[in-house]
Formats: sequence, structure tokens, C-alpha cells
Amino acid sequence: MSIQFDTSRQIFHLQTDNTSYVIQIVRGYAAQLYWGKRIRSISSASSLRYVDRSFSPNIDPDDAAFSLDVLPQEYPAYGHTDFRNPAYQIQLENGTTVTDLKYNTHRIIKGKPPVAGLPATYVEQAEEADTLEIELVDSVINLKVILTYSVFEKLNAITRSVNFTNEGKQDLKILRALSMSVDLPDDQYDVLHLSGAWADERNVERRPLTRGHQLIESRRGASSHQQNPFLALLRQGADENQGEVYGFSLVYSGNFVAGVEVDQYRTSRVSLGINPFDFSWLLNPGESFQTPEAVTVYSDQGLGGMSRTYHKLYRTRLARGEFRDKERPILINNWEATYFNFNADKIESIAKKGRELGIELFVLDDGWFGHRDNDKTSLGDWFVDKSKLPGGLEDLVNRVTSLGMKFGLWFEPEMISEDSELYRSHPDWCLHVPDRSRSTGRNQLVLDFSREEVGDAVIQMVSAILSSAPITYVKWDMNRHMTEVGSPDLPAERQRETAHRYMLGLYRVMEAITSRFPHILFESCSGGGGRFDPGILYYMPQTWTSDNTDAVCRLKIQYGTSIVYPVSSMGSHVSAVPNHQVHRHTSLKMRGDVALSGNFGYELDLTKFTPEEEELVKQQVAFYKETRGLIQFGEYYRLRSPFEGNDTGWMFVSEDQSEAIVMYFKVLAQPNAPLDTLRLRGLNPDYDYKVSGLEQPAGGDALMYAGLNIPRLEGDFQSLVWTLRKV
Repeated sequence: MSIQFDTSRQIFHLQTDNTSYVIQIVRGYAAQLYWGKRIRSISSASSLRYVDRSFSPNIDPDDAAFSLDVLPQEYPAYGHTDFRNPAYQIQLENGTTVTDLKYNTHRIIKGKPPVAGLPATYVEQAEEADTLEIELVDSVINLKVILTYSVFEKLNAITRSVNFTNEGKQDLKILRALSMSVDLPDDQYDVLHLSGAWADERNVERRPLTRGHQLIESRRGASSHQQNPFLALLRQGADENQGEVYGFSLVYSGNFVAGVEVDQYRTSRVSLGINPFDFSWLLNPGESFQTPEAVTVYSDQGLGGMSRTYHKLYRTRLARGEFRDKERPILINNWEATYFNFNADKIESIAKKGRELGIELFVLDDGWFGHRDNDKTSLGDWFVDKSKLPGGLEDLVNRVTSLGMKFGLWFEPEMISEDSELYRSHPDWCLHVPDRSRSTGRNQLVLDFSREEVGDAVIQMVSAILSSAPITYVKWDMNRHMTEVGSPDLPAERQRETAHRYMLGLYRVMEAITSRFPHILFESCSGGGGRFDPGILYYMPQTWTSDNTDAVCRLKIQYGTSIVYPVSSMGSHVSAVPNHQVHRHTSLKMRGDVALSGNFGYELDLTKFTPEEEELVKQQVAFYKETRGLIQFGEYYRLRSPFEGNDTGWMFVSEDQSEAIVMYFKVLAQPNAPLDTLRLRGLNPDYDYKVSGLEQPAGGDALMYAGLNIPRLEGDFQSLVWTLRKV
């Protein structure tokens, strides 16, 4: 059992193979005692200490040393002697917001229960995890709160979530309901998070903690390009390969907040959950509210150790369905080849060329439905545009599949155009508030997925298309964030529930459609990586990493994404030059090598390749078919960061360490560049490896500790790939 309870000391000890997490019940409060490298037990040498602190009020007037303001807590409130950032806040009918949760009971169970109505990690066998539920009660208002901790012993992760139940007689209003809070005893950390913008997602930002509140958040109705629902604390001096790292990741796709507060005594409170900005939830007697799941990881193997823990957990126990463990197909997408200007013959010509080059899947992007000749019309009209496809979708699919290729289709189910039949029939189906104009993004409005009839209509329309032809892939896009967030279905006191109800509705729709069509590989997208989060990964095992397909930009985008997310989740394509986002010319080889480091494909007009380019593409496709199992599902090691220099390196290692692929990229040429070596990672030091391009085998120890010589490279935008096989 990975959870033990010491009755006499009121201590819970949660253990994974590498981690211990210890909670103690102190005077009825759940207190954080230890989180770090696995220990056998907690001793009196590291027990909680109590000191009388000025301006920290006392619950017991006879004990000046006990104050919640300095107690390291598991789920703190505000207003009852703790001035720090609270995990939750409840408003009573009398308008006050003071609450006091105390320990009531607990239970320890085998396995991991689902998180009601929300995506979450899971187990396939009960033995994979143990779960602790700590029940806290505010006896004045009869509020019951259950803190849930699930321990993945072998996967080295602990998940957390919270459930509120109103067992009293008065209405309660939840103003804040975070998924987790943890108090660490010092502030000697750097905070790391992933920030950016459209076409520039998931830049790695790292800076030292300072006193005060360091915060990232989204208020856009989506996890967003701008911030990812993740942060990490790195012990000062920790790097990619060594040192202590704490990771915090939220399984949610909407508005979130993640922060670290360093208080006056230099302790650090980390909190993560639904953003309380513009949020409230009315909790009537007998009703419950469930928070999303937070996934926490401790690593003493640096940032890389934390990342590989998230990769394995999210790849095997968050993503689901037939394609979770399947090798992903090589695709050609027509978007940057044609945009809206295509017909069936043009599509077939691209597909034919794709088949000649060995590509396996054709994806028809935006423009096939309604009267969609530009981005101002027809979203919501999910029927085929016969002016472009006179034979209908079934005819086009048959033309592509007769070539021996699979067929995929683009949708944007959450959006509606004002110029559409759906909007003319149901102008109230979009998010809006009375007497206010309806602002648009990309000339579109957001459907109100908080309304059940809207979700049902989308399920029906999308299902009808997917049932009409042998479609095996769907790209699910979402190209704007929420404004005028309101719903006519909700009363005034519930309007601030709209954004979260939207997410619950979206998850319901995704669950229905993906369950109905299990043979379809779904890839999520939001203007590229604007909703690259664990919540969506639960329904769709891969995400379009960014609309920016420039090879140089993608080094940073894919490197940053790998901090949390597995390679199997990253869509990565070769596009034309000059690149359509930054207008840079890079070699087809480098574009291919960067794109090979994910779910591989092309997004350009294949019919315009020269014979020399066609030959290189055939080689890229053949190489990926041979190696994609290792790339998509191997252990991933970052070797050099594009955020720190002019070059980048990463590698993929098989679970048994018998094979590896190493990739190296140099952006700009340098005069009189120094001779350089690349130190590899993850190999078995006792194995000898045949390295492509080298005559003699090399020891795993030598490759990791002495390194692999990097040949001198001439010109900008160069890349190298080595394969390693045990001999």
C-alpha cells in the first residue's frame, strides 16, 4: 500500500517509488509536513515547530505560538488568522466569507475513482494507484469538503482534486475553489512556466522567487497560447539533469490560475486551479461542486526527470482510446497549399503525389462546408459545399481512399459565423450578454456550450458528417477566445458560472463524439497551440503544436512543449518556404528533421516539389516509418536548449536502451566556430552502440560522458541525425 496512516500521530504518508508526501492533522487542520525524496518515515527531528509571530493572530488565546498564518496547510482559507493566498473562499447568505474547515474522517481505497464530469488521469488496474480522501467539515454551515489524493506508485506522480458538498440549509456561493495548495518551508527556488503568444507558444521562462505573489493565469476562456496551465519550482542550481524540481500541472482547458506566494517568513505557497477571476458557483443545499485535477510531480533528477514522469503518465494514463499506443500516420494537410481555394481535382492531385511519396493520410482543412470561400462565413453550417465538391464528401473520400490513403477532415465545432444558416436560425446560441454588442475574432462568435441543446446540436451535425464517409482522422480547431461571457439560460446569480459550464459542456461533447467514433484519430487545435493542455489530451491524444511551422521557431516551441507534454502529443509538419508565418527560408532537410521530432506530416503543395526535393521527401517518409515508434513513444532527453544558444539538441531512447535517435540543429553559421561535442543521455553505460556515420562502435559511457563529435557545419539552418543501435 502506497498510503499509510499513523493513528497515534495522525500522520498520512504517501509514497511513490521516488517520492514521499506527508500530511499531519494538527488541531483539526490538515498540515503539510514533508514533500520530497522518498523517506521511510517522518521523525521528530523534522516535526512541525511553533513560534509566536507578531501580527499572526491566534485561534487559541492561551497558545500564542499557534496561528494558521504560519501553519503549512493543505487547503487553507482566508479570514481566520491566515493572511496568505487562500485555496478556497465561500460566501454565506449573510454576505460573510469566513469559514473554518476541520478534519472529520478519511478513507484509503485501492485504485483511483474518476473525477466527476471532468477529464483526469486513470488506472487500468486497481493496483496501479491508491487514493486517500480526507473529509473536512465546517460545522457552522455544514459544508463538507473532500481532499482527494491519488498516488501512482510506479509512475511517481500524485494527483489532487477537491469536492465541495453543501449539506446545510442555506445557499452557499463558491468564490474560489482551487484544485490544490501546498506550503513549502523555504523560498530557495526558481519558478519556471511556459508563456508566449499565437505562433510563439510555450517559451520557457525561469526566474528566482521573490517575496510576494508570482502569478500566471488565463482569463480567455481557454488555457491559451499566452500561458500554459503548468508551473514548476526548481531548487536554485537545479538544471536539466540534476537537482530538485516540483511540477504542477492542471487537467483543465479553461480559465486557470497558478501562483507562488512567498510570505514574510520566506515560506512558499503554491496554488493551482480554476481562475477565481469572474467566477462564482451557487451551491444550493444538497449540491456538489468538483474541481479539476492537479497532477504534481517531484524529481531529484532535474527538469528532465520531471518531464519524463509527465510524459509517461500523460501518454499512458491520461490519453485514451485506440490510438493511445498506436503509431501515428504520416499526413499531408492542404491548408497552406490551397487555403480556401480548391476543388476536388486539386485535392486529388495533392493526394496522388502524397501517395507516390509514401504519405499515408490526406487531411482536408478549412473550406469544405457551407459557402466557405473565406473566413467570414459558414461556421456552424456543417454540410458539404457542392460548388467545390460537386460529388459531395463521399465522392472525394472515395477518390482519396482509392489511392490507398486514409482521409481526414477539419472542423471548428465550437464556433459560429454571423453569416451562416445556423446563426440566422439561432442567433441566441452564441455567448453574449443583453444590450451589448457581440465582438468577433476571426469574424466568428463562440457557441454557448454551457447550453445542453447547443451541445446536442453540434454532436448531431458532426456525427452526421463523420458517419457519411470512411473518415479516420479529425482536426478539431478553435480559433478565438471568449468575450461577452454570458448565457441566457442562466439566472443572474449564476452568470459567472458560464465559462466553467462551457468547459463542462465541451467535455461532454468531446466525450460523446470521440466515444461514438473510436476508430477516428482526433487531433485538437486552437490556432495551433492555444489549448495544448492535459484536459484536451484526455479526449484527443495529439494536438497541433503551433500554427507557426517555421523550423527555427519550432525548435523553441517543441522544446518548450516537451517540458510537460509527450512527443506523441505533438503535431509537427513540414511547410513551404518562405515560411508563411515569419517568411524565413530554411532547408527542406532541416524542416524535415524538426518535423520528424513529433507526429510527422506535410502542409504544402506536394505537386510543386522538384525531383530532388521529392527524393528527399521519400527518404524522410521512409526514415520516419522506420523510427516513429521510437520517436513517438521513446524516452525523450533534451540535450541543448534553443533558449540558451545558437543550437539545439534532443534525443529519443528506447525503453530497453538498445536504440536511440539523436538530433542536432544549428541555426546560424559562425566564423571560426570551435570544435564541439554533444553529450548524450539515457543510454546504458555498459552497452556498445553502432552510431550511424562512425565505423567503430562507441560505448554508452563514452557517448554520455565524453560526448559525440559534432561535424563542422557550413551555412545557416543545418541539422544532423544519428541513429544508435546496441551491438
